[in-house]
Amino acid sequence: MDYDKFIFCLEAVPDVETYTNTEVFNNLGQIAFEQDITSIYRTCDTIEGLEEGLNALRYDDHNFKDYEIIYLVMPGEGNSICVNDYYYSLTEMAELFEGKLTGKILHFANKKVLDLDQEEAQYFLDVTGARALSGYGAAAHSLSSIHLDKVFFSLCQDQDNLVEIVEELHEKQYGLCKLLDFRLYY
Repeated sequence: MDYDKFIFCLEAVPDVETYTNTEVFNNLGQIAFEQDITSIYRTCDTIEGLEEGLNALRYDDHNFKDYEIIYLVMPGEGNSICVNDYYYSLTEMAELFEGKLTGKILHFANKKVLDLDQEEAQYFLDVTGARALSGYGAAAHSLSSIHLDKVFFSLCQDQDNLVEIVEELHEKQYGLCKLLDFRLYY
């Protein structure tokens, strides 16, 4: 690989004005130190904050093309996310980010179960231009997906073929992949 790929993380929190070092924030620092993968971390407490965060990345950061992974850490279920007790469907998100995620992998932490049928996933990918959607089919609230996320991010850094990335992820962390039900739609 002749260039680095970066991670942009948006984490839903109850109040963006209250500063807290979350597990995700601390682990992104660890990823930067151990794997030399750069990331930007932002919090949001509204859907407008989510949109603002992505727009700031797109329009204000001249390295936007290098951010391959948009890492969303927010609760939800199936075809929706929850920000500050409001549910937004991935269809609504697709329309909000129409054409704005070209070539990106949108990865959800296991705070949200990612359970889409093929039509829902394809609609999201077609409307946003995203390269893939990934996440977990099982919500293991007592077990954070961050350790499997770190392996996934590292594999995405090293190679481009999504099938090979998923195969290698399963080879390296089969037990966690099965327990958390890792999923990738592309």
